[in-house]
Amino acid sequence: MPLTIKWFLAVLTALTMASGAQAEAPLKKEQAPGYHRIMVGEFVVTALSDGTVELPVDDLLLNTTKQHVHETLAENFLSAPLATSVNSYLINTGDRLVLIDAGAGSLFGPTLGFLIENMKAAGYTPDQVDEIYITHMHPDHVGGLVSEGKIVFPNATVRAHQQDADYWLSEANLEAASEDAKGFFKGAMASVNPYIKAGQFKPFKKNQELALGISSIAAVGHTPGHSIYEVQSQGQTMMLWGDLIHVAAVQFPEPDVAIQFDVNSETAVKTRAEVFADAQEQGYLIGSSHLSFPGLGRLKGADKGYEFIPVNYDSEL
Repeated sequence: MPLTIKWFLAVLTALTMASGAQAEAPLKKEQAPGYHRIMVGEFVVTALSDGTVELPVDDLLLNTTKQHVHETLAENFLSAPLATSVNSYLINTGDRLVLIDAGAGSLFGPTLGFLIENMKAAGYTPDQVDEIYITHMHPDHVGGLVSEGKIVFPNATVRAHQQDADYWLSEANLEAASEDAKGFFKGAMASVNPYIKAGQFKPFKKNQELALGISSIAAVGHTPGHSIYEVQSQGQTMMLWGDLIHVAAVQFPEPDVAIQFDVNSETAVKTRAEVFADAQEQGYLIGSSHLSFPGLGRLKGADKGYEFIPVNYDSEL
């Protein structure tokens, strides 16, 4: 037998054996820990995943049609219900550890509630958190503050806009709410009231610097006191948007599309237009609660609306 044929048969046999060995390997379905670090000047910002939740966005989005939502999602290889990220952001300023939003905890079902697990994987523990700034008091942003009625962050002061506290922690508003909305009020109360009783809740009433390099900015509409947070260090800026946007594929090209979760959808649309325009003009880094994890990127203009450009993960650190 010629050498070339022997060599070919040997290679073929080796490949066949290798293929068989690979086929017998166990199927691995675990994901990597849900955190991602990025530098903003001297600050280390860690995006933390609380998980994802399937949202029927075709039923939830306003100022559009169900068919148009389906078509727009399909153009982006997506469909409804849409797997929607829930992200929080941990900022280490060097002398203070600040968490922006606390995830859903047990309030939104078994696919959420992984914030603490991912925080620990990132090298931090809840007792190290000094302050927690809440964008607004919807359950997927405050539910992680407590576990079985007990405070999760024993050394943290929780801060949120006074208008959100007045709205969501009001027994009168709870009683007046529709049955579908009562759960939002009950979730806020169950999550925030333990910190109030412990003297660990400190609301703010205006745009202000809450910690060195971290400031609150009113961005109302989604809720009465919805706030975004500006992070600045060494001339670099990151804006943490909370629920300014929910469905990137639809609302970046069409910012006037609202969602049923908005307390005042008309104001929410106006606020979104203003913040989007500023983000495009200034070119700063964005982090947002419901953009696909880690929800980090920048905004640029497009033929229609805006285009979100995710961070280049190899160059941002």
